[in-house]
Amino acid sequence: MQFFREIGEMAIRSVHPAVRLLICPRLRANEGRERDSRLPITQSSLLFNQTSDYSLMRVDLNGQVAVVTGGAQGIGRAIVEILTNNGARVAIVDIDREAAERTARELMAAGSTCTAVTGDVSDPGQMEETVDEILDRYGRIEILVNNAGINTLRDRVPVHEFDLQDWNRILQVDLTGVFATSRAVVPAMLKNPGGRIVNVSSVAGLVPLRLQSAFVAAKAGVVNLTRSMALELGPYGILVNAVAPGSTLTQATQALFYGPEGAYTEKAASLISHIPLGRPGRPEEIAHSVLFLVAPEASYVNGAVLVVDGGWSAGYLREW
Repeated sequence: MQFFREIGEMAIRSVHPAVRLLICPRLRANEGRERDSRLPITQSSLLFNQTSDYSLMRVDLNGQVAVVTGGAQGIGRAIVEILTNNGARVAIVDIDREAAERTARELMAAGSTCTAVTGDVSDPGQMEETVDEILDRYGRIEILVNNAGINTLRDRVPVHEFDLQDWNRILQVDLTGVFATSRAVVPAMLKNPGGRIVNVSSVAGLVPLRLQSAFVAAKAGVVNLTRSMALELGPYGILVNAVAPGSTLTQATQALFYGPEGAYTEKAASLISHIPLGRPGRPEEIAHSVLFLVAPEASYVNGAVLVVDGGWSAGYLREW
């Protein structure tokens, strides 16, 4: 348990104290307490995407309509929150309608403008209907964030043992889902040039990881699909970029690595040892990278892949 407690503390407290107090006012009350009384990992609203005060970066998205797939929780929820905090009206598209509606209620209670829409990105026909529903409500779409994705569904095994159904499902959600959603949204964007598309890939799409062949292949596909879309849509005034997160502290990764009951808990310390910053990322840190790419000021960024991994993919951290 001590390891997980320390990971939670690192994720919040690794920045300079003066900066930490500036960006996280809620932590001021905890600064004078002893180490054992600090906020545990499983209770931190900053780690698990409850509405927080964490937002210094400001851009003008007033009046713009954004669609975020997989927006009900995790990184997706953090993206929804930061877009609404900057003036966007957001359609939260998620296969889990109950979770999407709960997120929408919580954010609207805080003054945001958003709505929950059911959508399965792996079903192209359903995504056409989902986009039509959003257009009926808002009339246009300026921003699309293709965030929905899944990872290996069962045991992590080498390619010759990888289940074909798992392979097909991961590729259908993580890669075809990006294509299908973009295909449904782009015609609406073409009517109002200046649209932005951000695809959420992964550091695994740039630096392959063992025993995750489907996820690695899908996320690598997202990287070059992003570049292809940038070439095709740039002439129409639509900018297409990607973010490639490293290990990020969410409910999902808690279930995998960072929680005491995680499926691969014993590997968490080894994973962290490869990250120069010595901690996983926070969902808000990934969301800020998305905010940068959709900001009006990022008007000459097209076809880029913004890596947000704490230096994980920069090189070999361990000593020889």
